[in-house]
Amino acid sequence: MRHFILPAAALVLCACARVDGTGRSQLMMTTPAEENRMGAAAYAEILASEPRCTDPAVIAFVERVGKRLAPMAPDKGFQYEFTVLQSSAVNAFCLPGGKVAVYTGILPYCANEAGLAAVMGHEIAHAIARHGGERMSQGQLSELIGGGLQQALATANVTPTNANLFVTAYGAGVKLGAILPYSRAHELEADRLGLMYMARAGYDPHEAVAFWTRFAALGSGTPSFLSTHPASTDRAAALQALMPEAQALYHAATLRHGAGEAVPAAYRVKP
Repeated sequence: MRHFILPAAALVLCACARVDGTGRSQLMMTTPAEENRMGAAAYAEILASEPRCTDPAVIAFVERVGKRLAPMAPDKGFQYEFTVLQSSAVNAFCLPGGKVAVYTGILPYCANEAGLAAVMGHEIAHAIARHGGERMSQGQLSELIGGGLQQALATANVTPTNANLFVTAYGAGVKLGAILPYSRAHELEADRLGLMYMARAGYDPHEAVAFWTRFAALGSGTPSFLSTHPASTDRAAALQALMPEAQALYHAATLRHGAGEAVPAAYRVKP
């Protein structure tokens, strides 16, 4: 096992990157070009299978917010696209390369342009921080070490039953001790970065706290230690703690939009 861990440790040392905006070190075994290709392919597949919203008011609403936000994120050479998908799903995403989609089901929780800016800023931050590539890299390293564990157990003549127990325990430990906490850390990091993007774009950062307070009404039956996302109330509190920094950026913005316009009338009532 020792001979397997040493190369894995060397790989980790040689595959470090830093998040633009927070400086956090991250394991990265993929390249931006690879991630952007995967993002473009996934985006094309989603657009081919999901119905698009055809309401001009909704499309203009989302594009207006997106075009104000995108220049406020670090320039990674993304070719931003903004699409509205007609679905009751309460969701949005930004794939590597700047492919952004907003589901109409999330609009009632946004309430206004600034609420949508909090959502879109968060999703853009995931792409800017390369969280997807980091998660893939974590999975690759986990598989690498897991394979080494299986080899070591076989070399030590551990019975197949006991070997399976060891490998299962390792997998559970990685998920609960590394993968899930990292995912929650990614969410909070994207919240932080997205808050700064929206403030620079001239949207009142207090509306991000208001969004997560509304979103908390959805609730969740998943215990926090098993959840990939922090509780909405915790996110609202974390954003509130960042308000002095965000407010300074907001007041320095060339144009201030406040909360902006309300979401189009057809999407102001939660389903």
